[in-house]
Amino acid sequence: MKYPAVYMLASQRNGTLYIGVTSDLIKRVWQHREGFADGFTKQYGVKTLVWYEQHETMDSAISKEKAMKKWLRKWKLSTIEKSNPEWRDLWPEIIGAVPVPVVHAQEGTHTPVVPAYAGTQDSATLDSRIRGNDEGSVLL
Repeated sequence: MKYPAVYMLASQRNGTLYIGVTSDLIKRVWQHREGFADGFTKQYGVKTLVWYEQHETMDSAISKEKAMKKWLRKWKLSTIEKSNPEWRDLWPEIIGAVPVPVVHAQEGTHTPVVPAYAGTQDSATLDSRIRGNDEGSVLL
């Protein structure tokens, strides 16, 4: 089972931002954190997961990512501030190391990730964007 997600990484609070989409949030964020994702995030040290939103389908996640990449920076910052005002690194949350805080729909948008399926997708059959190819990423 796949859990498509759109996510934002930051270099620091109010720092450089990166928006991405993936079918495996844990695997993809790990790749960014460990420097296995060549490109923008590696070059600029953008490793802190500050926001994510799960989607029912990959199509809806890709559509949201494309839309967000066109947003003004202040809209992106506002989106992070609504659900993560302290700009905490959400990595421990998505891997299950800390309890997931309850976020009501009107307060924020992210949905907890179920880590049980991490790394179970067959990457050979996935579109390159889903596999985590950073090509085509937009500088934010």
